[in-house]
Amino acid sequence: MGKAKNAMEIYQVLNKSNCRDCMEKTCLAFAGAVYMGRRRIEECPHLDQETIARFSEAPDTEGIIEQNRDDYLKDLKSQIPGTDIAALADRLGGRFSGGRLILKVLGKDFSVDTQGELSADIHVNPWVAVPFLDYVLHARGDSPSGQWISFRELEDGPERYPLFQKRCEASMKQVAENYTELFDDMVHVFGGRQVAEEFESDISVVLHPLPKFPIMICYWQPEDGLESSLNIFFDKAAAGNLSIGSIFSLGAGLAQMFERLAQRHGFS
Repeated sequence: MGKAKNAMEIYQVLNKSNCRDCMEKTCLAFAGAVYMGRRRIEECPHLDQETIARFSEAPDTEGIIEQNRDDYLKDLKSQIPGTDIAALADRLGGRFSGGRLILKVLGKDFSVDTQGELSADIHVNPWVAVPFLDYVLHARGDSPSGQWISFRELEDGPERYPLFQKRCEASMKQVAENYTELFDDMVHVFGGRQVAEEFESDISVVLHPLPKFPIMICYWQPEDGLESSLNIFFDKAAAGNLSIGSIFSLGAGLAQMFERLAQRHGFS
């Protein structure tokens, strides 16, 4: 069956007991969250496997995205030889040295040479390589405004948010839940700074995955029967420096990086 046509289609298969075992206030609220991609149908403990399967046979959209990402990465690399990357350094908040344009990515040097070859002090994650090159080739160089908005407030953000929530916010939240101290350490290792008081949460930090592209991560621990939550915010000037696809890719890359660090060091 795949994705439901609307939230009511999901609601009809629930037991309508409003038991809150899924941590939502009502079965209808849970159905809406599933439809929007914020929750998974299997998080209702009262459904049989046949019903779960009916709403889980969605097309492999993530596989399509990864293929598109790899093709786009090749295209971006091919554009570098025809670009005067030395002239871009000041506008992008970087420097040109030794034939390479060098930018700070999470406080670490990340660079590209005149032939499009990448190198970094950190692992060259394909999910991060795409927004890096997109930033180099297309960023206007707008300075951060200091105003924060959610992914859904970006142009074309609402339709992409369910997958962003799954691949980025939900993945980071799982790391924060399982390895809270490690997560706190990780965001500070990458040059994070504390945020303004009005945004404070249990963990609240601003990172710079690109020089003029800050993001804010806010994590609230579970409390008084409420589940934990994690939200990612972007500076209002974000759209001038990265496309919506690259913003998604960057969030997914950060989540993947945090997951791998947690798996490698989380059991010490």
